[in-house]
Amino acid sequence: MNTTKSKINLMKSFQYTAFLLSAFMVFACGESKNKDENDEATVSTNRNTEIQLSKEQFDRNNMKLGQLSEQSFPSVVVTTGMIDVPPQNRAIISSFMGGYITSTPLLIGDRIGKGQLLVTLENPEFVALQQNYLETAEQLTFLKAEYERQKTLMAEKISSQKNFLKAESEYKGTLARYKGLKKKLQMLNINIASVEAGNLTSEITLYAPIHGKVTNLYVSKGTYVSPADEIMEIINTDHIHLELSVFEKDILKIKKGQKIFFKIPEAGDISYEAEVHLVGTSIAKQNRTVKVHGHLDDDENHDFAVGMFVDAQIITNTNQALALPEEAVISMEESHFVLMQTVNGGTFVFEQKEVEIGGSFNGFVEIINVGDFKTTDTFLVQGAFNLIGNDG
Repeated sequence: MNTTKSKINLMKSFQYTAFLLSAFMVFACGESKNKDENDEATVSTNRNTEIQLSKEQFDRNNMKLGQLSEQSFPSVVVTTGMIDVPPQNRAIISSFMGGYITSTPLLIGDRIGKGQLLVTLENPEFVALQQNYLETAEQLTFLKAEYERQKTLMAEKISSQKNFLKAESEYKGTLARYKGLKKKLQMLNINIASVEAGNLTSEITLYAPIHGKVTNLYVSKGTYVSPADEIMEIINTDHIHLELSVFEKDILKIKKGQKIFFKIPEAGDISYEAEVHLVGTSIAKQNRTVKVHGHLDDDENHDFAVGMFVDAQIITNTNQALALPEEAVISMEESHFVLMQTVNGGTFVFEQKEVEIGGSFNGFVEIINVGDFKTTDTFLVQGAFNLIGNDG
């Protein structure tokens, strides 16, 4: 908010200087011209900082009058952050085993559904894994029968316990290997029934674990990927949120439910609303900030891209104060002035009054020294800048 005030003060200072120069020029030129040349009124000033305007001039320049009004001035914490999604709405696709990409039907930006085919990989190791599974399954059938036989013989005291324990160990060890191989095939999306029917495949297919859009694609056809390599990224933007970084000195002011106003720098001056949902409990050592999670209002109707930078203001408190529109306050160096109407008739007469200003918000500036004015006082709140175009 201090940055906004500085910009306002700089612009108002220029406007005020230009305004007075224009007013004096019009007055000087008005004295040298024949008043009968036209019916337009002139702007006049005197040593008491009064400015006089005709009604025609007032109307022609779209000027407006206004009074002090009660406005809300929030206390804000200024911060920055980005558009993000919950962890469960982001998926990095990789393979449990390496292989060569044989099919990549998708492009960045494609919308996909959960369970949709993403890529196909080929590797001779897939065939070896299935062979190992079938061999282990055959061994398991024999070892299970031997285990049952030795168990019966030991119960009848025909065979020794040593033979039984050996059969049991071989059977259970092979059973564990069988279950492990079966689980690997399932993780690789290889159909177990098809393998047991003797149909071996050298390819595996990866499917989408969530629905969303392809945001990154790191491979092309023929690329070899290892188990650690990222193949693509999928993001579901059904629910997006703000991930803000608040400095340590401000974090105690932040509470759940507080309103957030934020802008996307690339989107101009459009302002959006959100609400504080979660406040982090740890401070990042590198920059002494705490993460604040905000939920957007009506997030389904926005086309924000994940990763967009945002400038945000978190409203921590709101005060009511008497104020005037920003255009009514003219700043010059360290002083601030308003034009208060003193005469209302065929002409408009304004007197320059110095004011003390506070914060600014939503187009209004807080007037601190309101005790110097009456609630019925009227001020020039629009149109002073239009006088700059007048010539002498």
